[in-house]
Amino acid sequence: MISGQLFLIVINGCQNVKVQGVKVSAAGNSPNTDGIHVQSSTGVTILNSRIGTGDDCVSIGPGTSSMWIENVACGPGHGISIGSLGKESQEAGVQNVTVKTTTFTGTENGLRIKSWGRPSNGFARDFLFQHAVISNVQNPIVIDQNYCPGEKNCPGQVSGVKISDVTYQDIHGSSATEVAVKFDCSKKYPCTGIKLAHVKLTYKNQPAEASCSNAGGVASGLVQPTSCL
Repeated sequence: MISGQLFLIVINGCQNVKVQGVKVSAAGNSPNTDGIHVQSSTGVTILNSRIGTGDDCVSIGPGTSSMWIENVACGPGHGISIGSLGKESQEAGVQNVTVKTTTFTGTENGLRIKSWGRPSNGFARDFLFQHAVISNVQNPIVIDQNYCPGEKNCPGQVSGVKISDVTYQDIHGSSATEVAVKFDCSKKYPCTGIKLAHVKLTYKNQPAEASCSNAGGVASGLVQPTSCL
């Protein structure tokens, strides 16, 4: 698929869907052209695909569970995103997502979880991000619970989305910015159970930096930038 408009492939309200060998190409400056968007679905598998787009390569919305993404190359684009979550005050959660053997080249984000900074009963839990190669990515690992585009309807509020049990394992490469690992979690519901293992991210051939707020967890093996959990 080349230069489609808006979400290029949408999987909504589905069970046991397999997407394999897809090549999606849209301009890096094309708005809202999510490559593959999944929501309210269970048992979705995305394999062996190359996605270049102006928005998220893969975006995973509320109500998604038991999802498997493997061998996906992303770039240009905004990375692989869980969210945005918590837009509605009553919202289904996201759980049991595995993202493994991915490459991100020149993307805005790598592995991202984002929620609106406002009340919600949503949640995001049980994620494994494993074996990712990062090349010149602005935000390689990011949790952003203060998402508020245009600063409308959320200033001064905090995210109600509870994020827990997220593992990052064998993630390495280069960040395009100094802060390669950013966990900006909810003041009301801090992130819990974050695990970093064998993470090595550099910025201009030096160790990158990490930034944490309201995030708890553990680091094991070599973790660079030094964990701030």
